[in-house]
Amino acid sequence: MTKLNGVTLQTLLENANIGIVVHSWDTTVVYANPVALKLLRLTHEQIIGRDALDPQWRFIDEGNRPVQHENYPVSMVKRFKAPLNNEVLGVIDSNQLKPSWFMVNAYPELAHKIEDSFIVVTFNDISEQKHLFSFRSIVDNAQDVIIVTESANIDMPLGPSIVYVNKAFERLTGYTQDEVIGDTPRILQGKDTDKHELAKIKQALLNKQAITTTILNYSKTGHPYWLSMSIFPLKNKYGDVTHFAALERDVTSEKYYAEQLESKNLSLKNIKENLEKIIHEKTQELYDANKKLYHHAYYDALTEIPNRRSFTEQANKQLSRAKRDQAVILLGLIDIDLFKKFNDNYGHAVGDQVLIAVAKTLYAFFRQEDVFGRYGGEEFAFCILITDEDQAYDICERLSKKIALSTISLEDETQLSITVSIGASVAHVDEKTTLTKELNNADTALYQAKSSGRNCVKVNISTR
Repeated sequence: MTKLNGVTLQTLLENANIGIVVHSWDTTVVYANPVALKLLRLTHEQIIGRDALDPQWRFIDEGNRPVQHENYPVSMVKRFKAPLNNEVLGVIDSNQLKPSWFMVNAYPELAHKIEDSFIVVTFNDISEQKHLFSFRSIVDNAQDVIIVTESANIDMPLGPSIVYVNKAFERLTGYTQDEVIGDTPRILQGKDTDKHELAKIKQALLNKQAITTTILNYSKTGHPYWLSMSIFPLKNKYGDVTHFAALERDVTSEKYYAEQLESKNLSLKNIKENLEKIIHEKTQELYDANKKLYHHAYYDALTEIPNRRSFTEQANKQLSRAKRDQAVILLGLIDIDLFKKFNDNYGHAVGDQVLIAVAKTLYAFFRQEDVFGRYGGEEFAFCILITDEDQAYDICERLSKKIALSTISLEDETQLSITVSIGASVAHVDEKTTLTKELNNADTALYQAKSSGRNCVKVNISTR
């Protein structure tokens, strides 16, 4: 590591307050600083050596659409040999419901030989800002006046300092946003503003408490108007009060009609107290809807395992990984024997139970890094990396026996057993290997298995 006055570059990276990940030119991760490990919720062992083709990465764009590996920041920098600035990227983590959002920058460190070059990716967590920005268009166009101030410097004459006002504020007061940002709400007060109410507001702010009150303010031209306002503290993710928000409504006309004022104030208070909850619920509903759409697009509705589309995408990634590592790939097709008889003799509900039972067995049998899914009808598929072609038959045979242990219990206590025919293709992956070719080989093997009386395994080994 290069030293600058006794301070190593590694020390600087280890103590940086942003995530830093360094990739070799083939996109393999060779370094990640502590902040990067914390933000990605990974250990050193879980990230070092992984590359852009690793099937465990799950990124989405700002439209909640999956990002293909060729569009990952590290892949873009490698392709164009140019920096990537301020890219917003979401990371899907199975440990939490919502994605983490990062502002990503990346650039190449080019060497004389391109294979000796590196790609540096830096990022910081913007999840909180991303969540807040989803409300911006709502509060900007709300009919009620909305003001946000800092929570510091409550005392005169400096504070509290205004950091945001919406369009309704501009219409009511005559002040533009540029005129009031950095100023204090005291510019709206005048000679007849109730000093007792101002003292109550100040004390609530000092105590970091919410308050609802009615107060007389003045527009830019000096025109008086009555405001019903609710002020409440805003907290950051650590629970600290950093700002105050005020929701205000002009109640000048209602002030002269006490009977109507009481009814309207009660309705207004309920609306304001529940505004944040309503916005949160609507945002959650939108997120849940997007999550369901993604799930429906990539998972089979009956068995809850990856569907054909998902299997095909992940299997292609496995092939790419195998090409890079010069590995052996095992691709298999599984067909439930005499599946039509389950439906014809016992009904489609029993047929569905058979499909679910096979899916559960696949889920328990395969590793996290393996690829499997429902390929269509009563057919399933899998694609895994193995170290030796001699392992292929044994793996398929163990899977066949595992499925045969599954049984379906009927109401009359009849036990239905399940058998499958498996056709598989084994290939030493090279540039000529394609998913279509291996699927055709596996399909040929499956036909041979079914022609041999079913409940058996056939494996075709592709020649180089």
